[in-house]
Amino acid sequence: MAGSGLFDLEKQFAFYGAYHSNKFNVLIHLVFVWPILFTALVLLAYTQPLAPQLPVMAALPYHEYMVLNYSFVFSAVYALYYMALEPKSGSLGAFLVLLCWVGANAVAQHVPWVSGWKVVAIAQVVSWSAQFSGHGFFEGRAPALLDNLAQAFLMAPYFVLLEVLHTVFHFEPYPGFTKNVQNKVGANIAEFRSKKSKAKRAE
Repeated sequence: MAGSGLFDLEKQFAFYGAYHSNKFNVLIHLVFVWPILFTALVLLAYTQPLAPQLPVMAALPYHEYMVLNYSFVFSAVYALYYMALEPKSGSLGAFLVLLCWVGANAVAQHVPWVSGWKVVAIAQVVSWSAQFSGHGFFEGRAPALLDNLAQAFLMAPYFVLLEVLHTVFHFEPYPGFTKNVQNKVGANIAEFRSKKSKAKRAE
């Protein structure tokens, strides 16, 4: 059931979970991860269209905000990747990303650039600061982006969604997924604590 590399959901989610085992740190990420993605898409929504709108889009609600700009390119990459990771939850993740793309274009069309970039900058600083604080004060471990950039920027929104789906609906991509992930998370954390303990004794 597992893929390979970036598409090995079990391995990647376990790696993420090992850096997000504290409930307060998890809550911080639930609040701030998606705003980071959304505001990044807002910034990209100020770019010019790369191609004309597809005819089929003209019949859809809010089609005026479906601009094929760099915001769309990034959204498409995220959406396709999430669906490749896991069809069910990945499709929901892809839908949410595309909603963010439409919303980002709506913001860009109604908020002038001179104000928009400032709002984005503030949101990014606040969101990233909150997450770093969560790792420093609650998790006691540096954020995963220092070890896995792709996970920090590409996978984090989907993993937050997957956590919500599991917590609220007890969803798991396939039978045994949660147990396997928990075992790998436990092993990762144990290894980290062992290395940390050895480093302290060596001082």
